[in-house]
Amino acid sequence: MVLRLFLLFTLIPVIELWLLIKIGSFMGPIAAIALVIGTGIAGASLAKIQGLQTVAKIKECMDRGMAPTEELIDALMILIAGIVLVTPGLLTDCAGILLLVPTSRYRIKSWAKEAFNKRIANGNIHINRNF
Repeated sequence: MVLRLFLLFTLIPVIELWLLIKIGSFMGPIAAIALVIGTGIAGASLAKIQGLQTVAKIKECMDRGMAPTEELIDALMILIAGIVLVTPGLLTDCAGILLLVPTSRYRIKSWAKEAFNKRIANGNIHINRNF
């Protein structure tokens, strides 16, 4: 786990810097910075819209007396997308926007559920239901 975190916090910034240098040498530094700022602004506004829609869905489910499980997972993914979008870089902005687009978010959510269920089936995750 420590190795994964180390790689996450070292490799991603290095890749982001390399990508920005490559794009900056191709487009120019001002255009590369504008691209990063533009994707951040577009992603932040999309996160706000998606977040408000998800909060409305959560409220609707709760008003009907239903547990908003899918909506809460969507809200978590939108929160992660927002956090990733404030991180400067094109790679992280692309990942954040993928989490904001409902179609790709649904696919990522399905993949995560499947991986989680496999870990439960393999005994890697234990759930205590006595509460």
